[in-house]
Amino acid sequence: MKHTISKSLLAACAAGLVFSAHADTLRMSHFWPANSDVNKEIFEAWAKHVEEATGGELTIENYPSQTLSRSEQAYQGTVNGISDIAITMQGYTAGRFPLSEIVQLPGVSTSAPQGGCILQTLYDEGHLADEYDDVKVLYLFTTGPAYLHTRGHAIETPDDLRGLRIRRPSDVAGEILERLGANPVGMPAPDIYTSLQRGVMDGLSFPWQAMKTFGINELADHHLEVPYYTGVAVAVMNRESYERLSPEQQAAIDEVSGMAWTQRAGEVYARLDGEGREEAEAQGGTINTVEDPLGDPDWSGPLNEGTEAYLVRLEERGIDNAREVYERALELRDECPVDPS
Repeated sequence: MKHTISKSLLAACAAGLVFSAHADTLRMSHFWPANSDVNKEIFEAWAKHVEEATGGELTIENYPSQTLSRSEQAYQGTVNGISDIAITMQGYTAGRFPLSEIVQLPGVSTSAPQGGCILQTLYDEGHLADEYDDVKVLYLFTTGPAYLHTRGHAIETPDDLRGLRIRRPSDVAGEILERLGANPVGMPAPDIYTSLQRGVMDGLSFPWQAMKTFGINELADHHLEVPYYTGVAVAVMNRESYERLSPEQQAAIDEVSGMAWTQRAGEVYARLDGEGREEAEAQGGTINTVEDPLGDPDWSGPLNEGTEAYLVRLEERGIDNAREVYERALELRDECPVDPS
């Protein structure tokens, strides 16, 4: 299931093809740090491809680090036209993308490339389309598995989490953390460093990539690799901003979006997960691993209960296809590669 940017588009870029529409500038908003590899290798790289594909007819102004809109407001900001493009984690808008958040559940994904492939395929097949009917979806992607990281507290079993204040990345993850005995704390990712440093919270749930991106490895000294959650993310565009572009410009954007860029994002995240883990080891952090959490006598109960509780909650909201989407996600887990290389 390998997708690449077409040779025709790359040839057009190299030839400096210029479309007939007037030059335009699009504002892109997200919360990742400006100097992060995620920003540079995924978001800025995507913007560069679009600019080259349109021969400079389209330029994209990048606003990282919440400089244009706060993380929890980024999606609605693009709906309202504050930004033309937003990249955000669905966990910041709890309950707004309930079917997309199924990909977060334990056991659905074991790597960023696999998770992104599952999420983008569910969208391409129409299972998630209604959740994004107010924007133009560019591409969806996921982080690698999120683990538990603490400062001054060793975590080996759920009992070790009891009473600890743990930053939750989403409602789904928060509910599972509660079942594990922790006290979930909500806050944007850029605020985590200071909160952990000041003792406002005891730990957090993050993939290895984010531990490096946000500099948290230098504070956390205990790490538990228990893949109970995966972060899901989306890049979207204001519909009016997209529709006022020329057909050629729209085609250029479409060509470097979708599964092609989902896979690009997954490959970057997978590499950064490895680097984040290596950094934690180099800084002397203690790393413990739960090899099979869904089969582990200590961890399987809360994790399976959390999955069932989430699906029941969606059904109570009248989302009758929740289990169908969940089962399809599990099928795609077997079809989507863990490592695309």
